[in-house]
Amino acid sequence: MPTLNETHDPKLTSWVASANDGRTDFPIQNLPFAVFRRQGSQEAWRGGVAIGDQIVDMAAAAQAGVFQGDAAAPAQAAAESTLNQLMGLGAAAASALRRALSQALRTGSAQQGALQACLVPQAEAEYTLPARIGDYTDFYTSVHHATNIGRLFRPDNPLLPNYKWVPIGYHGRASSIGISGQAFKRPKGQVKPPEADTPVVKPSARMDIELELGVFVGRANALGEPIGIEQAESHIFGLVLFNDWSARDIQPWEYQPLGPFLSKNFASTISPWIVTMEALAPFRTPFAHPEDDPQPLPYLSSTGNSTAGGLDIELEALIETAQMRAAHAGPARITHTNYRHAYWTAAQMVTHHTVNGCNLQPGDLLGTGTLSGPTLDQACALIELTTGGKNPIQLPNGEQRTWLEDGDTVILRGWCQREGAARIGFGECTGTVLPAQGG
Repeated sequence: MPTLNETHDPKLTSWVASANDGRTDFPIQNLPFAVFRRQGSQEAWRGGVAIGDQIVDMAAAAQAGVFQGDAAAPAQAAAESTLNQLMGLGAAAASALRRALSQALRTGSAQQGALQACLVPQAEAEYTLPARIGDYTDFYTSVHHATNIGRLFRPDNPLLPNYKWVPIGYHGRASSIGISGQAFKRPKGQVKPPEADTPVVKPSARMDIELELGVFVGRANALGEPIGIEQAESHIFGLVLFNDWSARDIQPWEYQPLGPFLSKNFASTISPWIVTMEALAPFRTPFAHPEDDPQPLPYLSSTGNSTAGGLDIELEALIETAQMRAAHAGPARITHTNYRHAYWTAAQMVTHHTVNGCNLQPGDLLGTGTLSGPTLDQACALIELTTGGKNPIQLPNGEQRTWLEDGDTVILRGWCQREGAARIGFGECTGTVLPAQGG
């Protein structure tokens, strides 16, 4: 599990002035990774590191020979068109590169001249998926979300008996995962209202969001070799914001007996910047199940996971309707929660995923599931916020929303802050619903 080191010192400043304002998501204590190129160009995609409002072009930095020693190999891997190779090198290599970046970007660094020539303004960049996502698994780690959804369908038994024993998940579709800015057509599928005798194929009328975090796998494990809870975090590269869009009227007809299918696989959106587990070290929190709940089985339990397995990450979702956009009004927040409310940790997700010998690969993505908190204003899906569509949300401009309408843009944000640590953030994850194909 990553621990505090010199890179987390809140007194560190950078020669990149925009990294020092106390408001940026990307101070020198963060240094997240993405894959980018200049907007509208035919340049090769390559890795980059955020610092303030700039990007360190890792291809240019590698070509200039800025990084030496144990940082040289991960720097070259970070310059590739995907970050899979960097992820596969493991936590120690990523940490060596992050330390070298921190030293090179600090105020007074002798490497300022060489690295300054490798900066690209974020305002001039466009992004693609940071890794080739071979497999994607979505978990269900918020007991509050599971209970809220269960209450809508099973009022007398909202939480199924396995939930508090096992991190529930299902294998999803990787090909439709897109980068922030993704615009997708409203999906069609079979819908069967309760009063109807037969289903019909139609565009979804109950489009929803799911505010989640995505966990990028780093170092692989061999087929047949489980990852123990004590080693699980060494197999995690970092976290992104994740919106797992859902079609709530397609979902109930198709999900029994095998789970979500067309209601989920039409689009999912991630933020471009991967915040490393090492950068999140100052924001660790204790983790425990309530005393009256079943305690994790031994393979899901460790001292490290109990003392610091949780993460204090603030999360919010905002909506910008077409009417707001036309009026040049800002988006409206619809929920605000925190990852510390999760019932299962990222390490437990990895450990359970591999307890049967499943082999994870660098760049695989694990979704946390919808991260609703304990109160309704912390619910992270419209199906919860509107109590199954019965109570529309009132927006500041007078509009209402029960479900997403065509033209709606949803914005996810995440950040960490506490006394004695520099504030860091995840940037934004945005996506827009377009009309269905053929109307």
